[in-house]
Amino acid sequence: MLRVRAHSGRALAQGFAAFARAGASSFVSKSVLTVARPQAASRLLSTTSTIKQHPKEENQAPPTHTSPPPLLSQESNAPAPANGGLALPLDGIRILDLTRVLAGPYCTQILGDLGAEVIKVENPKGGDDTRAWGPPFAGNQHDPADRGESAYFLSVNRNKKSITVNFRTKEGQAIIHDLAKRCDILVENYVPGKLQKYGLGYEQLKELNPKLIYASITGYGQTGPYATRPGYDCIIEAEAGLMHITGESTGPPVMVGVAVTDLTTGLYAHGAIMAALLARAKTGRGQHIDCSLMDSQLATLSDIGSSFLISGQEPHRWGASHPIIVPYQAFPTRDSRIMLSGGNDGQFKSLCRILGLEHLPTDIRFRSNSDRVKHRDDLIKIMTERLQEHDNQHWLKAFEGQGVPYTAINDFAHTFAHPQVAAREMVQEVEHPKAGKLKLIGIPVKYSESKPSVRLPPPLLGQHTQEILRDVLHYDAEKVDSLATAGAI
Repeated sequence: MLRVRAHSGRALAQGFAAFARAGASSFVSKSVLTVARPQAASRLLSTTSTIKQHPKEENQAPPTHTSPPPLLSQESNAPAPANGGLALPLDGIRILDLTRVLAGPYCTQILGDLGAEVIKVENPKGGDDTRAWGPPFAGNQHDPADRGESAYFLSVNRNKKSITVNFRTKEGQAIIHDLAKRCDILVENYVPGKLQKYGLGYEQLKELNPKLIYASITGYGQTGPYATRPGYDCIIEAEAGLMHITGESTGPPVMVGVAVTDLTTGLYAHGAIMAALLARAKTGRGQHIDCSLMDSQLATLSDIGSSFLISGQEPHRWGASHPIIVPYQAFPTRDSRIMLSGGNDGQFKSLCRILGLEHLPTDIRFRSNSDRVKHRDDLIKIMTERLQEHDNQHWLKAFEGQGVPYTAINDFAHTFAHPQVAAREMVQEVEHPKAGKLKLIGIPVKYSESKPSVRLPPPLLGQHTQEILRDVLHYDAEKVDSLATAGAI
């Protein structure tokens, strides 16, 4: 990826974002691309050498300047960079967000965290379903009778603007059309075929904006016998094998504690969108991204799924243990439980030394990991008896700094009070228009050249409708009034 040096300034950083937004056909210039990485620039130029230049650049002599020309026009709608002028990775990228609930909003929140302007389109009658999913609700400091926003909604909708549009009306469809012309990316999570009925499918919007990257997040994908079925995290966890391998060995299948299939799909979709932006920089064209819960969950079965495909043996539930590494599990202590791992022979020897069981690594039953897997029950019994002689704090202190992976099994109070969580700024506070000061989970990826942050609190329903219609679509007051009268907003 091309990297803008910090001293190159705001204009160049915005220029690269504009380059990604408009496509290579408008901005291919060797003097720009060689600023940071000449080799990467050479590769990108070689792939775009046959792309027709912008009409204004045709028949011009090669540039003789050595410094990058300004790439962002004065008329650009790109938001100003955050962080004191240091551009975020997606500054200048605008996203039309037609998603609800979790997988889609999680995807677009990540993109918003990285600097994109996210316009969240919601139903005027209630908005995103998760606004009502509670308790808990954050409350309204100005009106005690108002329950306020749900914690669920607040968790995946920061750094977005909310606009209410009823796209079942022709006027509402026209609003989406106008927004699609001005956006780089559209993300939706409707059942395949639903948006086409309203003139909002990929092929229809592609005619209005050939550079549009259109990402569809569904339960089962755009093709196949289950394509038109709605998808839910719990259903896919069961259907795609995850529940079968989750839970205690002697108990029934259980769901994972968070909606991990939804979240994984959102992550896959976000990565696919980032790759499509890079592809557009080469081709000048957008494309349709087809991302599903089913496919994403299958992919994240990872080594467990691969083991089944290679061996044909059905995997089992192991609770807090590992099927092919021993010891690697939660152990009871005198007063609680502790998680320990002896992932290799060296760690196992250190673990036994701390436990005062120095003889175990030379026991023929436990010399190698394969031996320990074979004699799992014998080893776990010996270790458990030893660990139950003392409380958790004794063992946590004993393992500190000894090179053995270990931890207490924290509840949420201890998790969010963890010193590493504080050091990494993984809890951030934001001012919400109704709830006042809110604590939100922070941004997990850190950059050396910029600092993604919570720039906007999760929006109120329709909070930015007037702003978007006026400043992005340039509708006048009379038109906005007529849209309200028609029930389109």
